[in-house]
Amino acid sequence: MRPAAPEPKARPLKRPSQARAKFTVQAIFDAFVRIWQRDGWQRITTRAVALETGIAVGTLYDYFPNKTALHSGYMRYCIESLIEKVDTQVTQAQGLDWEARLHGLLQILCGVDRTGLPWFHPDMLDLEPSIAELKHQQRAHQELSQMWQRVFQACTDLPRIPSPATIEALHIAVWGGRRYALLLQMDDDYMRQWAEQMEQLCRAAIQADNNIPTSN
Repeated sequence: MRPAAPEPKARPLKRPSQARAKFTVQAIFDAFVRIWQRDGWQRITTRAVALETGIAVGTLYDYFPNKTALHSGYMRYCIESLIEKVDTQVTQAQGLDWEARLHGLLQILCGVDRTGLPWFHPDMLDLEPSIAELKHQQRAHQELSQMWQRVFQACTDLPRIPSPATIEALHIAVWGGRRYALLLQMDDDYMRQWAEQMEQLCRAAIQADNNIPTSN
């Protein structure tokens, strides 16, 4: 007898496109965060989020059919906000050399510069296996890897863009390390020191890929 196929995980029903809809979804996310900070994940319900937001439950259901779909949508929002911050402050910034762009990238990805980014709790990582489908995790991985590509394409002072294999390795090393540090709930001093070490490793890999002599 064939095992039953796993049920698809709940996901957001639609993405807001109009200004009013975007405002509503942002208000829902803000309420979601307030309840989590105050009461924890277990106390979150769609009715509580709707009440905290000041909207009808039916309006919330237009976007998120249950609280796991809401959490999935919030995680997506966190990743998109991170990518937007890197694109704006690192990739599109004018007059930066490649080392300055790398520094800015690592400050953001390693969690040192969190200005303007959504609130995130380490317990959110524990929920991923039960909420996020593999295809969605793979899509996030691809989008983050493409973000690295855009950063290096902006590094016009490099002899050549690092190879895809190098970029992929750096992305996985930094992203995986960041997630592990979150699980361990490392303090800010530790994160700054770790970011400095990761920047040195990334710089060495880029120099090796471009045959750039390292300074003594």
